[in-house]
Amino acid sequence: MLLMCVKAFIVGGLICVIGQLLIDITKMTPARILVSFVCAGVLLGALGLYPKLVDFAGAGATLPLPGFGNALAEGVRKSVNEDGFIGVITGPLTAMAGGVTVTILAGLIVALITKPKDK
Repeated sequence: MLLMCVKAFIVGGLICVIGQLLIDITKMTPARILVSFVCAGVLLGALGLYPKLVDFAGAGATLPLPGFGNALAEGVRKSVNEDGFIGVITGPLTAMAGGVTVTILAGLIVALITKPKDK
């Protein structure tokens, strides 16, 4: 259990370090870095590399943004195998519906509890 937590911490931390280096060294905007991470997760998932990282690091690989991209790619793959070409559209929606719903509801609850302000 402790070893799994250490592996998750190291892998998740390395993903965050890469993001911080991209912010500090390049002129990429945070939005482009986020999109790049999701696309990298899709690409690595399509190549079969990201699932191996998930097996090694667990939540350290599934929770950061590349994990979101990998989950989208996995949803497309499964749905295309089951439903054909329409799975390209329905796969990511089905795969991530729960996570996106929880995120939206958590944002709503935080907005209702706190007093969000425009900058």
